[in-house]
Amino acid sequence: MNAEKQEIKVRRVSTRKRTRDSLRSLLTPARKRGSTSLRQCSDSIQTWVISTAMADVKAAEVCYQYCSDSEDLFGDYDSILGDSSLLAKLDSAEQNERQRDHHCAANSDPVNPPEANFTALHSSGDGLLKQAYDDDNLTDSILDDLRDESFKDLPATQCQFSEEASESAKRMKLLEGDKTSTPLRHSDRTGKDETERIIEDKAARQTASFPKARRSMTDQLKKTMLCNAAAPSSVSRTVSLKEAVVTEEISVAMQAMETVSAETPDLGPFFGLPTKVKDLFYKLRGIKNLYDWQETCLNLNCVQERRNLIYSLPTSGGKTLVAEILILRELLCRKKDCLFILPYISLVQEKVRGLASFGLELDFMVEEYAGSKGRFPPVKRRNRSSLYIATIEKAHSLINSLIETNRLDNLGLVVVDELHMLGDGSRGSVIEMTLAKVLYMSKTTQIIGMSATLGNIKDLQRFLRAENYTNDFRPVELREYVKLKDSIYEVDPKEEECFRFSRPLNFKYSSSMQKLDPDHIIALVTEVIPKHSCLVFCPTKKNCENVAGMICKYLKADFLQHKEAEKAILLRELKASGNGSMCPVLQKIVPYGVAYHHSGLTNEERKLVEAAYSDGVLCLLTCTSTLAAGINLPARRVILRSPYVATDFLKRSQYKQMVGRAGRAGIDSTGESILILQEKDKNMAKKLVSAPMETCYSNLMQDDGKGVLSLILSLIGLNITNSLEQVMDFLSGTLLSVQERQLCLEKSLWEIIQECVGLLKEKGLITVSSDGHGQILKVTKLGKATYKGSVDLTYSDILYNDLSKGLESLMLNSYLHLIYLVTPYDMISQCQPDWMIYFRQFNLLSAAEQRMAAAVGVPESFVARKAAGQTVRKNMDMMVARRLYLALVLFSLLRETNLWCVAEKFQLSRGFIQTLLSSSSAFCSCVLHFTEELEEFWPFKALLAELTRRLSYCVTAELIPLMEVAGVMESRAKQLYNAGYKTLAHVANADPSVLAKTIENLYKKQANQIVASAKMLLNEKAAALQEEVDELLMMPSDLPSTTEMAVQN
Repeated sequence: MNAEKQEIKVRRVSTRKRTRDSLRSLLTPARKRGSTSLRQCSDSIQTWVISTAMADVKAAEVCYQYCSDSEDLFGDYDSILGDSSLLAKLDSAEQNERQRDHHCAANSDPVNPPEANFTALHSSGDGLLKQAYDDDNLTDSILDDLRDESFKDLPATQCQFSEEASESAKRMKLLEGDKTSTPLRHSDRTGKDETERIIEDKAARQTASFPKARRSMTDQLKKTMLCNAAAPSSVSRTVSLKEAVVTEEISVAMQAMETVSAETPDLGPFFGLPTKVKDLFYKLRGIKNLYDWQETCLNLNCVQERRNLIYSLPTSGGKTLVAEILILRELLCRKKDCLFILPYISLVQEKVRGLASFGLELDFMVEEYAGSKGRFPPVKRRNRSSLYIATIEKAHSLINSLIETNRLDNLGLVVVDELHMLGDGSRGSVIEMTLAKVLYMSKTTQIIGMSATLGNIKDLQRFLRAENYTNDFRPVELREYVKLKDSIYEVDPKEEECFRFSRPLNFKYSSSMQKLDPDHIIALVTEVIPKHSCLVFCPTKKNCENVAGMICKYLKADFLQHKEAEKAILLRELKASGNGSMCPVLQKIVPYGVAYHHSGLTNEERKLVEAAYSDGVLCLLTCTSTLAAGINLPARRVILRSPYVATDFLKRSQYKQMVGRAGRAGIDSTGESILILQEKDKNMAKKLVSAPMETCYSNLMQDDGKGVLSLILSLIGLNITNSLEQVMDFLSGTLLSVQERQLCLEKSLWEIIQECVGLLKEKGLITVSSDGHGQILKVTKLGKATYKGSVDLTYSDILYNDLSKGLESLMLNSYLHLIYLVTPYDMISQCQPDWMIYFRQFNLLSAAEQRMAAAVGVPESFVARKAAGQTVRKNMDMMVARRLYLALVLFSLLRETNLWCVAEKFQLSRGFIQTLLSSSSAFCSCVLHFTEELEEFWPFKALLAELTRRLSYCVTAELIPLMEVAGVMESRAKQLYNAGYKTLAHVANADPSVLAKTIENLYKKQANQIVASAKMLLNEKAAALQEEVDELLMMPSDLPSTTEMAVQN
């Protein structure tokens, strides 16, 4: 039903009872028919009845003023009271009950004679006393006897009003003490306080003498219904009803989950979730209906029965939505935590922003585990489930912490995006370790893997004990082409030559253009832009910038006018992100709607470029292959400048990932990819487009078995295994074991385990002892620090020695020494120092800082001789010198917080400095966890905690709280701070509409995401503090009892 079109009519109803003479009958009570029987009561009774009625009318009027025009709950109020037969029965029951009470009171009162009328007035004082007592002990109806019964069928609003009224009455009694609520308190008092005290004392003494009078059932019905309808509530009735429906649906879904079977594929209104979730997908994502394959996948028996699943589809097929629905079902229906593993920090941050609004609406936590963010172990929440969104490395540390604290069973679901990355070097080995531990330690945790199509998917199925669902669905048809010379050929693997002629390339090139653009990139691009979007993948970062500049050189002036105002805003934002500095290449090409995208951009530049492309402000991006693996930026046409990534020929998986960006769902009817080929690459390209998908192999044995070493160390440290046999039992459940025949050619898996245990013992990371039954493996303190800090085994002993040496002469009047200790070892080889710059920066250091440099092994004389081009002694450690050079870059960055100035000062690319900063903050977090496990390094704990925070954001201290919000970069944080939003609480409580109007160039959608992320972060911090409070106040489970103390004594 369309709520907007529905016409609501409000019926105004008077609180006064309308006369209905026509409805009166013989069954109508006497006083309703105007009988004279009531007139036989004494004047005092008439006075009491009138005063009571007036009080009720006033009470009704007070309640009535809260009635809402839109929520008049009893338009047919009179018809209920008009049921004369019902009222007759009620009145008859009341009359009988009164007579019984009067009779009992008369017989049980020894003071007053039975014939005395309890309503008679003996004296003025006694009359006042009797009136006070009668009103004070007036009960609502004969149903008071059933007060202890549970009225489960009452409406929620009536129950709420009754509870509030009860609580209010209790508070009033506490405030008023011994005062009694009687008509005397509302009348004019002319008597003395002594008289009042005597009256109250008499009332107290004679309480047992008087039976409780009851109000008429009719009056009570009317009053209760009116108060029920008029009860003011902080929550509207519509919202309460909606929440009730959602709660009921979740309850039904939970019951269905408990009794699920293959015969019941549909668990609820929206795949076992309340309809509110479906509404949220439409409201926040614009998703109204699911694709057929998505519904099929969600209704698979293995999904319903919570068995593990791997599902494979082409890029842009909508895989993530299925995972999100399964995550929400686990969070809401089973009340279990979930882990979502993504390959890159940028993807984690994007997903945190996207799901924060769902968390606020559906009451679950969204926690970011990327870079230096994340708590180990995570906060234990009693009332809320948590969704952990993590990078590959952080996910592994998270699983380790859950195993260590015996909380892995609380994790109901693990979702892995890009599961095919199992075959991707060292990161693939970390994924394998993580999933193997989940499989071995928890029988209730479900694993869902999203993967590209693989040639050996059955190996992954055996490893994960999972079923497989594959579909070739794409929301937009993809047409693949190659360009050879001046012709376009369509890719058709069924053809003998793989390529079928499609059309010639018609574009008039001058001789100068032909020399500058022999591959006709300009011709291919201008066929689609600016009306449609285009991506050009280039083999190197430098080539991206050169191709973008070349294209703009020959674009017409019309391109400058297309969305000119929006491009001017983008230029201002790019300049603001660099604190006034801007890349000269971007400054020239952005006005044409063109930009480049590679790792040389800063994080803020990259986000601005991506947002501008998604909004249509930019129509062309020249990019490297990393864009294909990262954020989803589809295009009408994708052009591959060359079949190479750097100097390596494309793999089929890389090719498919790039061309998969072609075609925008809901915008384009088709997508096109064009691979530009030279004649020499033609045969290789044929194999590329027609070859089967690559196979995925375990990487635990890569780099001389570094993965196996790390895995065995953590297994022993976590007490998962403590013998060679148990280690073998664990490894038999890995992908390495599944592929042992292909990968373990020289040694068996058992021999590899024995060799690894020997190496770990030599490094001092584990001890091996015997107990008569076999060898017992135990981790040393250094070994525990290594796996808990996620420190590479290659550098663990080097790090320990550096920290020990640094502790002897730790310099605390500058950050330089600490920065040197947390400069990543793996970044050293990526930078060659400019010795003249090195010498100039060295001379700018204070005397204490220069002494520190000499203490680590880099004296001033050495730097001076290198700058002068002279030879140096051979025993100088160049790795230390290079590491100190990187530390100087970071030190300068922390002092100035301007990345552009530092990049210019050290003649390094801003992208490299951004990478160095990110790696340093992550490694600083690792070193912090490393030192926490070693008592001798206790001084580093507090020092490194603050340094981690500084390196994570690298801004002035007042901006750090704002930078913690997902999606807020430095320039945005400055805007918020200057506008008065100076703390996390300010942003969390902001109105998104006001925020969008206040902050320049902030769209409503972005404002909603920022506010939602801030609220989620604030809730997370508050929940963590509340958990600490609860833990402090919780009674210890091992508290000695009185009996135990007596026995001991």
